[in-house]
Amino acid sequence: MSAETRKKTATLKDIAVATGFSINTISRALRDKDDISAATREKIKRVAREMNHATNMLASSLRLGYTNTIAVILGDVSNPHFAIMMKEIEEYARKFGYITFLVNTNEDAEAEFQAIQAAQNKHVDGIILCPTQVDGRNIAYLRETGTPFVLIGRHFPEVETDFVVCNDRLGGYQAVSYLIAMGHRDILMLNGPTFISSARERFEGYRQALKEHGIPFRSRLVKEVPATADGCELVLQEALAQREKSPEHGFTAIFAFSDMIAWTAWTCLEKRGLTIGRDYSLIGFDHIQSRLAIPYQLSTISSYKSHMSTTAVDLLLKRIKGEYSENKFGQVFIDTALVEGETVAHRK
Repeated sequence: MSAETRKKTATLKDIAVATGFSINTISRALRDKDDISAATREKIKRVAREMNHATNMLASSLRLGYTNTIAVILGDVSNPHFAIMMKEIEEYARKFGYITFLVNTNEDAEAEFQAIQAAQNKHVDGIILCPTQVDGRNIAYLRETGTPFVLIGRHFPEVETDFVVCNDRLGGYQAVSYLIAMGHRDILMLNGPTFISSARERFEGYRQALKEHGIPFRSRLVKEVPATADGCELVLQEALAQREKSPEHGFTAIFAFSDMIAWTAWTCLEKRGLTIGRDYSLIGFDHIQSRLAIPYQLSTISSYKSHMSTTAVDLLLKRIKGEYSENKFGQVFIDTALVEGETVAHRK
């Protein structure tokens, strides 16, 4: 859908401006909540009809009660990290009588917007979203249309929303501090796109660890790759080629934005006859092997996926049930932990 079409969509914010009521009051009135007087509900519904509120949104807002469904919109379900989180969300939400369905965006903002609209068309009670973060338009749209939602894994520091994330800065710091303690000073970071909050914050942790140990920061040792790990091999090949041309570009260890990127890097190095743990050390992020039987244990940072998933459901149910006011938000940071595997060796 084009940006022009989005702007023409009548939202709860539009109705709030027209009536003088808050977005929260508009949302609750359109869902026939008893805490809104009958006269106010009727007035808001009349204005919504007069403003030709988008059919899909009006149908959703005017429904009686709840559908007991939650949409989970994630960036890349081929990544076991997201698959594990989805399983945890589905199992936990079911305990409260909610059915979940999954939509994959492949880290594409337009696909994300379409997923949000599809979820609203299905009259879901709420959405759990790992945002693409290319820009903030989709979050603004969610806020304006009044759909209860919780962000998971990523957040917008400048926007007030419900979210649950891991302490990414701490995780980056833990990873790099561990590599330094093992004797590494030249550490290549294969980071995700910097418009993603977790990539920025893990990078901050990377720099913090270097600074505390008196190691100069070198921008040439930080490479950006897509969050889906596509193109990671090419980026790493270029880094290796630069290393061969100049010792200044040398590195002995790699800190990867995710386990998926770490495993891709591992494969790339082995193709070149290099051995992890001997020629290079490697540490990832996510601890996806916690639920997978993988014969080679990657050193990594645990983001406590299960705790993050169940907390997201708890926050969303509070928002759905109106336990949070319009200006109160549930914002949770979960500390990370180092998981030592077999891929980091002492550098003598």
